[in-house]
Amino acid sequence: MPIGKALELAAEADLDLVEVAPMARPPVCKLMDYGKFKYESAQKAREARRNQALTVIKEMKLRPKIDPHDYATKKGHVERFLKQGDKVKITIMFRGREQSRPELGFRLLQKLAEDITELGFVESSPKQDGRNMVMVVAPHRSTRAASRPVKTVEEQAPRA
Repeated sequence: MPIGKALELAAEADLDLVEVAPMARPPVCKLMDYGKFKYESAQKAREARRNQALTVIKEMKLRPKIDPHDYATKKGHVERFLKQGDKVKITIMFRGREQSRPELGFRLLQKLAEDITELGFVESSPKQDGRNMVMVVAPHRSTRAASRPVKTVEEQAPRA
């Protein structure tokens, strides 16, 4: 239909003529209330942001020659993070001659993974990264959903 006639129809219906597909032959237009359309799309975007969960990664640093009591303390922190629904990046730092014995760090990470199996699972297996060995542990799905209310992006942003 000619553009003039389409504009007349839009004016009669008190709507806007909006070009939907400009590259099509012939171009496709639609009669709609454009202000209402923009408002509804903004509402949908706001709702999608509200339901978006932010993943938080906490980090716990250990050394290969850690004391049993210190290990228990660090393990308690990891358990607390997993109960809160956060992922935990566990880093073992090697210094000096410790670098020649990466199996000590690997065993320590495996022991920690076994100790926290009821709370989380190993998302990224232990990998040597220069002087550090890194493993990522994530909480089980049920723990993540039930542990805390989902924080929205708007709640995370600092208020001005």
